[in-house]
Amino acid sequence: QLQLVQSGGGLVQPGGSLRLSCAASLFYLEDYTIGWFRQAPGKAREGVAWISSSGDTNYADSVKGRFTISRDNAGNTGYGVGYLQMNNLKPEDTAVYYCAADQLGGGFTPDYDYWGQGTQVTVSS
Repeated sequence: QLQLVQSGGGLVQPGGSLRLSCAASLFYLEDYTIGWFRQAPGKAREGVAWISSSGDTNYADSVKGRFTISRDNAGNTGYGVGYLQMNNLKPEDTAVYYCAADQLGGGFTPDYDYWGQGTQVTVSS
């Protein structure tokens, strides 16, 4: 089954760091834009960052300078992995985070081809 499998996330104190991973299964991520989105309770899903197949990146203003998106087009399985390194986390970063992959471009509009299962990130003291 073609899918994205997420790992990482959890509970962290304000100012802490977490890294999220997003591994492709049965398709090659190198041809896809990878996007990260998040959804807090009662709020719409919002784009956090994306990285194109050529390595161009873009970030939401709320995470610039704190989050870094990257990719490894091989990974352990050869299908590729996307990452979101999150530093200096704030309580307002608390949300379910989703990775996504799109072959035609992506961006911050959540109309991607494939989606991960989501992972909870909670920033609290």
